[in-house]
Order: sequence, then C-alpha cells, then structure tokens
Amino acid sequence: MPPIDHVVVLMMENACFDRMIGCMAEVHPGLDGVDPAHPRSNPDGASGTSVFQGPTTTRTIESDPRHFLPNSLAQLADGTNQGFINDFVHTHPTSTAEQRREVMAYYPRGFLPGLHTLAEHFVVCDHWFSSLPGPTWNNRLFAHSGTSLGSVEEPLSLFTSSLHLYNERTLYDELSDVGVSWRIYFGDVPQSLVMTHQFEHLGSYRRQKHWKDDVAAGDLAAYNFIEPTYFGPDCNDQHPPNDVMRGDALIAEVYNSLRANPALFARTLLIVLYDEHGGFFDHIVPPATVAPDEHTERYPFDRLGFRVPAVLVSPMLDPGVVSTVFDHTSLLRMASNLWPGVQPLGQRARQANDPIASATWRQTPRTDIPEAPVAPDIQPARRAATLEGFKESLVGLSHHLESQIKHKGARGRLMARGHEALGDGWGQAKLATDRVDAFIGEGTGGVVAKLGRAARALRRRMGV
Repeated sequence: MPPIDHVVVLMMENACFDRMIGCMAEVHPGLDGVDPAHPRSNPDGASGTSVFQGPTTTRTIESDPRHFLPNSLAQLADGTNQGFINDFVHTHPTSTAEQRREVMAYYPRGFLPGLHTLAEHFVVCDHWFSSLPGPTWNNRLFAHSGTSLGSVEEPLSLFTSSLHLYNERTLYDELSDVGVSWRIYFGDVPQSLVMTHQFEHLGSYRRQKHWKDDVAAGDLAAYNFIEPTYFGPDCNDQHPPNDVMRGDALIAEVYNSLRANPALFARTLLIVLYDEHGGFFDHIVPPATVAPDEHTERYPFDRLGFRVPAVLVSPMLDPGVVSTVFDHTSLLRMASNLWPGVQPLGQRARQANDPIASATWRQTPRTDIPEAPVAPDIQPARRAATLEGFKESLVGLSHHLESQIKHKGARGRLMARGHEALGDGWGQAKLATDRVDAFIGEGTGGVVAKLGRAARALRRRMGV
C-alpha cells in the first residue's frame, strides 16, 4: 500500500447503490449491480401488479420516498427487500404508476457524468451499507463517532438539548489528541455540529467555497470530510426534489480539483459516499451486525442499513470492485489503521473492515485518469415552501447554535430575525446559515476556541 497522507470523504445524500451506480455491472465484471436482462421487482399491493427495475432519466423527484426507521423496516419486509413499493404507496396513496416505477429505477451508464466517470475509472465498493436502516441524521452520526447514542429518528422542529445533542467522543477528538490535522468543509449548516465536542474544534471548519483554492495550494488536512449544501439556492446534496445533477457537479468539482494537483492527488484517497438509501430500491438485503454500544432501548442496531454508492478514487488504484462489507464506521476503522494512536470508537467500528486495507494498490500513480465532466444544463435549485425532515432538523440545530453565541449584539441581531424561521425554505436556510457563520466566527476567535484548546491540552496531560 502506498503512503496516504490525505483522506477526503465526500458524503452525499439519500440514494441507493442500484439507483446510482448499479449500472456499473456493465463495466466491472463481478459487480453486484443491476441486471437489465433480469430486472428485480417489488409487488404493488394496491394494483395487484409488480413494479420492475428499469432505466430512468428523471432528474427531479417530486414525491420523495420515505426513509425513516419504520419505512426502512417496511421496505426490508422481513429480510426480502420486497416492501419498497407498498411502503411508497402507503406514504403516497395518490401516487401515479410512473412515480412508483421511479422507486425501482436506476440511472443508465454515463447519465451521471461526474459519479459515473469515477465509478467507471476507479474502485467501486459494492457492499458498502449505511449504518442503520434509517434517516440521514443518525447515519451521519455513525460516520463521525461510530454511534447515534441509540437515536433512530430526526428531531425535526422538536429540537431540544436534552434529546438531540450528542456528547459522545468523535473521530475528530481522536485525531486532535494525537496531532493529526482535519477539516470539515461545509456548504451551509454542517450537521456534524450536533455533536457538542465539535464546539472545541471550530477552527477546523471551513466553507466549501475554499476547497478548490486549498487543493491548488496543497493546503489539505490529513482527514477531510465534506458536507454538501443542504438547502437554499446553492443546494447540491442530491436530496429530492432538486436536480440530481447539482450534486453530481459537486462530485466532479471535488475530484477535478484533486486531479489538477497530481503531486497531492498521488498521496490522497477520495471516498465518494452516500449517507443512506433515501427510500429507493436496492436488491441486496442488509446483513446482520453488532450494536455499537449499550444504547439499544429503541432499536437493537443488529442489522446494517441498505446499500449505498461508494467509490474509492486515487491515481494509485486501477479500476475494479471491492466486495468487502463496509458501513460508515469503516471510516473510523480506516483512520485508526492510518494514524497511530487513533482509536476506533465503539464495538461496531472495532470490528469494521478498512476500505484501504481491502483495496489493491499500485506502485506508481496512473497517468490515464480522465477529467469528470459536468452536465451543461443543470437546473436551478427548487424554492421550497417549507423545509421538512433532515433540513428542518438543521434549522433546529442552527437555533441552538444561536443560543450559544456569547456576543449579545450578534445574538440579538439574529434573534430579531427569528420571524424568518416562519418563512419559506430559502428564508429559513438563509437565517440558519447566518446563525452558523456567527457561531463559528465567534468560536474561532473567541472564548469557545480558547476553552476548546484548553480542554484538549488537559486531556493530553491526563493521557485520555
């Protein structure tokens, strides 16, 4: 394995493996993807027919399939993956036949120019699963800390500090305590700030707009996690109903920036990943697993979530497939193997497989890696009347962050804009983003940052 100095994890939203890159079975022998000659199906109890997999060129999904824990368990249908259409009908009783077909649909090879370029020319992980059969909020917690502390739902507007803030130790604590640099690049409201230990590390948060310049200058941390823009006019997370090409362009931007700095890229692994399946059909039944910790009151955490797209990108990798089972805690296992002193957090992470150790590495970098194109006709982001689900939870998080701002004037100015939280989705997004900017801005230059540095120094002296 070559020396890897930098890891970049770009985690997109809400899409299953079959839908996004199942078509790559056409390219990679042995990849467990879509078989157009033998498409899978799901029964439609309302019509008494079956709905089969088929290609789609639909870029905006008007009726978002549900993907909360109850929906995911209904879609799992006792370990058969035969409940996707019936659950969609249950949550969208007036849905059309075309909308139901979209739940089973997949994008044909080459349709997603950024993602498909990477999947075709690098390494596809065809058994990477989300960490639990549930929504974005909780799966992202697993990627950062190896657990959701037993939480299986998104808080929505019911955000309270006692129920929906998370004080567990994170990967970023581990990295900081052994002197390994890291950054979280974000578009608007970084969901990772729901973990209160992150308040000690606000200097490691950086706006996504700086990514290209940082990479060009060779200014890259050892571990980098990229959160897309979740809402507003710049939304590019690929969550319905926005044009899927908006997120595909982000994938291309992240990759093309690295490709443009060959010396840096030769020492970098980019992992393009999705947080959960978004309610879309995938044919692989999620395997059994172990609970991360003792927080099993509401769910046993004994089964992984549905399969998600995952691509390992490096000029030190030839095109191919890795079929080892991974979930988001594999990121923590990987970090513990890369950097001495970093511990995998929780029982799940300790037994997870490491994607770096599972890949076959070249001795010299490739010179034939292509640029990722961008669709020329990307549609503007949709202006939502209200925010729902994960995005509503982010507004709740921003409200809490506002309450933590010490400067009375800055906090007062934001509080005076509280009525904007009752406006449309873009108005809510603007207010939430401004709250985050004020919170991080104060934290990087004020008392929060000083307290964070003191806490880290104390932990080092105590050896914890």
